[in-house]
Amino acid sequence: MSWQERLASNNFLVIGRAGMDFYADPPGAKVEDATHFFTSLGGSSANICVAICKMGGKASLVTRVSDDAIGRYCLNQLDHYGIDRTHVYSEGGEYRNSLAVVESRMEDHQSVIYRNGAADFQMSIDDVEGIDYSAYTALITTGTVLAAEPSRSATFRAFDLAKKAGLPLIFDVDYRPYSWVSAEDAAQTYSKAAALCDIIIGNDVEFGFMSGDYDTGLDKARELAASSASIVIYKRGELGAITITRDEEIRTGIYPVTALKPTGAGDSFMGGFIGSMANGFGLKESIMRGSACASIVVANVGCAPAMPSVEKLETFLSSHVGATNPD
Repeated sequence: MSWQERLASNNFLVIGRAGMDFYADPPGAKVEDATHFFTSLGGSSANICVAICKMGGKASLVTRVSDDAIGRYCLNQLDHYGIDRTHVYSEGGEYRNSLAVVESRMEDHQSVIYRNGAADFQMSIDDVEGIDYSAYTALITTGTVLAAEPSRSATFRAFDLAKKAGLPLIFDVDYRPYSWVSAEDAAQTYSKAAALCDIIIGNDVEFGFMSGDYDTGLDKARELAASSASIVIYKRGELGAITITRDEEIRTGIYPVTALKPTGAGDSFMGGFIGSMANGFGLKESIMRGSACASIVVANVGCAPAMPSVEKLETFLSSHVGATNPD
């Protein structure tokens, strides 16, 4: 069965955080000079859910949010974007939602992330054992959920249950150093997770980090494709991506745009790539559509609000001069 056929039901279970983003307003303003901010849904997994829904798919989020106004804001935003939150639970006490204070500017860009006592890290094994995995197409997770307990153990338990239900595992490495107690712990945990997953997406720095040497990241990606994963996408920023399967390597470029900010590209790529595969596009075309989604998001304000619909993506592709040639 092809990946297009495996993903055709287009109903994804996504594990990871939802948060609130504060953007300095107007675009170009520095946080320290701003007198106005606007808010949007944030958090890598919630952003991926938004991207999938805007691509015409369904997404259910598994996480915990703080039992306060910020947590309820996130719940309202999930509803706004049509994301199923059956498996989103409120966490009381002193645990708090993730908060990002971000600038819409490229020069001297600042993103300040508040993750102390994060509510999403309280996701438990009970949370994931109450899910009917057979109702979903695939399980998607980002690396951030593995940074602390009990979220780490819960995620690996979800991997086990999803595999038993026949679901492919899709892993966005998404390394955020500030979430981890040590680089060694992160590298070991990511390598363990990657060895279990069917589709792995990360950038050159993240694969280099997992390999223990930034110069051997591509070797690590090739090793995973040869040993366990079906598809490994090694992203190289402005140089495009190398997609590795057991049969071939596909080199692709990017769609140049005037970027407003550097954030949100990875989440948009994941949603656009997976959503396109689920909609029947081939591997290379899905990669390019994911790349186009990434370009759209970095050229617009916000992450979740900037995720393109299918119509916006098609308009971009029809009007854009085309992608760069891969080296």
